[in-house]
Amino acid sequence: MRIASVMISFLLLCASLVGCLGSDGVIPSTVEGSEEGFGSFSVVAPIDTGINVYHDHFSMNDSYPQWLLDQLGVNIVCEISKNGSWEERYEADKEGCWDLISAGDIVWFKGSRIIGTTPEDNTDIPILDDPSDGHGTAVTGSVLNANPEAVIFFVEGFSDAAVLAAANQPLVDIITTSFGPILSVPVPGIEDATKVAVLQEKKLHTGAADNSPSPAVQDSTAGPPWSIGVSGYAEEGDDQKETMSGSYPDVAADWTQLLPNHDDINGYHETSGTSFATPRTAGLLSKVIVHLRSEFGDFSSGADPEERLGLLVNGTNFSLTNDELRDALNLSAWYPSYSTWDPLSGTTPVSPVAPCTQVGWGVVNESNLLPIIEHLNGTIDMPARPFDVEICMEINQDMREAYWG
Repeated sequence: MRIASVMISFLLLCASLVGCLGSDGVIPSTVEGSEEGFGSFSVVAPIDTGINVYHDHFSMNDSYPQWLLDQLGVNIVCEISKNGSWEERYEADKEGCWDLISAGDIVWFKGSRIIGTTPEDNTDIPILDDPSDGHGTAVTGSVLNANPEAVIFFVEGFSDAAVLAAANQPLVDIITTSFGPILSVPVPGIEDATKVAVLQEKKLHTGAADNSPSPAVQDSTAGPPWSIGVSGYAEEGDDQKETMSGSYPDVAADWTQLLPNHDDINGYHETSGTSFATPRTAGLLSKVIVHLRSEFGDFSSGADPEERLGLLVNGTNFSLTNDELRDALNLSAWYPSYSTWDPLSGTTPVSPVAPCTQVGWGVVNESNLLPIIEHLNGTIDMPARPFDVEICMEINQDMREAYWG
């Protein structure tokens, strides 16, 4: 988790994770027209500690079509229990589900939106969130806060192998990761795997900046130029930069959210960190993709270089690459006004001078969706960013390319 605490003991406790402190715009429609009437969809892959598949936040009354399960490589279907407490449901399913899952299995938890896997055997219960943690449940909840219709391909783990498990899934559109080195210490991380995911498999990657004011440029999760680095801002507060949030990222997103608990079936908690700003950004981008696929009759997913020619949207007289979507995201971002800053809030005011060094291209939330969609479908072009912003972010990109290659 990206840690947003100044307490050294808490930093050490969470050292392997990226954001563990402790939701209207366009709603895309689906189009009847694909096999079984499933319509246009988008697959997002959170990679994290595990997930509470029993929580109501992830429930789904409908079923995924068999062709979707086949294309995602699902080899186990667990019809999860719907009665009793979290513990009672787990015990009821233990013999017929959890005890059968091994590393590499891809499991659909029928009754939920979750298709999950774990590439490694170093976990007590594959895919399920650790009772003492809950980070992955909250991260995935944030994706669905932004796009409730997203198909979730969840990967348990914190390694290159976990990232590659999502990268090698042709239907995955966006990989989101919220773990990395504390204080953005410049050490190797998952950058080799995210590079494969974005440059080779043509997916998007959102990576959490550290929960400190450290620059994001050298951060192995948020810093590589092929990744979208995300820091935090106080959307529910005074719309300013969260002080304990990475500096000079690509964008900033909602830092504090109401997210599902990992050890019950319907409880929520308010929690903060770049760990949750980042998957929220992934969910918003997923929502844009679904809208454009629906508009232009694209009923598949991913950007497979062979089957989809590297196109996130491959519709009728319309196509979209990850670079084009990222450019539109940058155009849509905006800077909060300094005048809204509350000196008692604990936030850092967004400076009118070089705000890019604080929040990159700027803030991203639901308000960005319609401008992005209208820009990409040719309805209304977004204006270019001011010259000083362009230069500032060109410098950012140059530094990242020089550092990461």
